Amino acid sequence: MSDSLVIIPTYNEIENIEAIIRAVFDLKTKFHVLIVDDNSPDGTAEKVRELQTEFNAALFLEVRKEKSGLGTAYIHGFKWAIEKKYEYIFEMDADFSHTPSDLLRLHTACKNGADVAVGSRYKKGVNVVNWPLYRVLLSYGASFYVKMITGMRVQDPTAGFVCYKRHVLENVNLDSIRFIGYAFQIEMKFRAYLLNYKIEEVSIIFRDRVKGKSKMSSSIVNEAVFGVIKMKIRSLFQKNRF
Repeated sequence: MSDSLVIIPTYNEIENIEAIIRAVFDLKTKFHVLIVDDNSPDGTAEKVRELQTEFNAALFLEVRKEKSGLGTAYIHGFKWAIEKKYEYIFEMDADFSHTPSDLLRLHTACKNGADVAVGSRYKKGVNVVNWPLYRVLLSYGASFYVKMITGMRVQDPTAGFVCYKRHVLENVNLDSIRFIGYAFQIEMKFRAYLLNYKIEEVSIIFRDRVKGKSKMSSSIVNEAVFGVIKMKIRSLFQKNRF
């Protein structure tokens, strides 16, 4: 039995899914993996089912009816993890933009006192590989914008490589999370910040995906830009219930 669960949301990740699962299970620390798949038409879930015959006690699959957004996929996974009593609950992409071995460093940070450990691209300069300059500027600028609006001193508030201790997710009102795209990452950190949980950043190197297609879209960017202001205003009046 493991006390640590890695949640990986997927949609059309057939090119990456087997490799990322094997990479996690090859680590020295024993992690369990939950794939939350949005009914991928490319056979991602079928491949996971095949792998479950090999990793039946450690690999789990939840298939949703349709593509419903990154945030709702993670919330589905968080609730599953809380019900199963995992102590350390991780977010990680399927496309190897996050290096699986860095799970160990996030795990160590939480074991040593952090409530939330963030795999940060910007803690020590800009650690991004294979992104065009415009995308680096967009991401870094978004981080500065979020810090300015929210008051959080998290250098990479949009990061999607995170470890939460279970009690954080139990005390955040998951049913009231409003964002469903990448702004979900901002909102989760902001909720933890408002509850005075200790957020620690661990410097990582982020690599752009080699296989498969990015899920980034203009609507996701708009959600982040305009939603952050609304989120901050709501928090002034409703605290953690906004």
